[in-house]
Amino acid sequence: MNPRDDADGMIVVAMSGGVDSAVAAALLARQGVPVVGITLRIWPSLRPAAPEARFDSCCSPQAVEDARSVAQALSIPYYVLNYEAEFDREVIQYFTQAYLTGETPNPCVPCNSRLKFGSLYARARGWGATRVATGHYARVEYHPATGRYRLRRAADARKDQSYFLYTLTQEQLAAALFPVGHLRKEETRRLARELGLAVADKPDSQEICFVPRDYRAYLRERVGAAIQPGTIRDTAGTACGRHQGIAFYTVGQRRGLGIASSQPLYVINLDPTRNEVVVGGERELWTRELEVERVNLIAIERLSEPQRVLAKVRYAQAPAPAALIPLAGDRVRLCFEEPQRAVAPGQAAVFYDADDPELVLGGGTILRRRGSAN
Repeated sequence: MNPRDDADGMIVVAMSGGVDSAVAAALLARQGVPVVGITLRIWPSLRPAAPEARFDSCCSPQAVEDARSVAQALSIPYYVLNYEAEFDREVIQYFTQAYLTGETPNPCVPCNSRLKFGSLYARARGWGATRVATGHYARVEYHPATGRYRLRRAADARKDQSYFLYTLTQEQLAAALFPVGHLRKEETRRLARELGLAVADKPDSQEICFVPRDYRAYLRERVGAAIQPGTIRDTAGTACGRHQGIAFYTVGQRRGLGIASSQPLYVINLDPTRNEVVVGGERELWTRELEVERVNLIAIERLSEPQRVLAKVRYAQAPAPAALIPLAGDRVRLCFEEPQRAVAPGQAAVFYDADDPELVLGGGTILRRRGSAN
């Protein structure tokens, strides 16, 4: 038996103001369970004159109005919680620090684990709630043989968001509900229309919610004093230009280098110790092996020997065959069968079961790549 089957009590739904969380709330309310809608207010209380210039649709003041209208239509209680300070500490500071140290961050990952299924879940328990639901496209199941909660890819592969949920712990997964995870996106919108929800045709958010414009401009505003220019070198160590600050560059970047060259040059590496950008040719972007740290295993308790997996190092790519090799501590080596392009430290590497590609084994943060594929 799934231990959650006997769990009664209120369910808190994190409502972003979009169609997915709206339908998630509607599906739960239709089941007759007590549901409370919550929106996390993450934008500054003292906002600039045009707040839409900073916070995108999923996190804007307009999102509150959209979420509130859905809650009224569903006749469920609705509240807005002030999460400005927590969001700044757990997400924005992580985001800016990652760029300052030459990494490419995934802000949705800590937002999910530390806020929605971290701080919000802790608060919800204090109110008597047993679970937290969101509009994520993913699925959770309990596996009796192992006694573990498992994360699975969504039924709609095009919308699957399991990549951003790999950090969830067993306790968090036990409390997590993803009511739209079994739906295709068009089914979600159809249900919203049938229920008369005003957000049925609201466009999906496409950008980082707190940086809808160019992230470089945001970094200049937020941590500009900490960003210093430095040297650009090629992979042979020869100085070939100047950069404006490593925070403004990402692995695989070609444009904006300001270097005259007979062959296209790309960012191959960022060295925060020396404050240097390393550039090279296309072939130097490819690698088969990388080291991953802060690994969180979900489907299995520990990795004691090499295991075949399917893995991906960015959200939009399809999982590719690889070997997962345990290292000391919470690190692993990931060895792909085929070279991967532009592997960036700071991004997530997520592993899926080779025999059950829908099952998330776990994931971690890319620490470094190990050599090139050539």
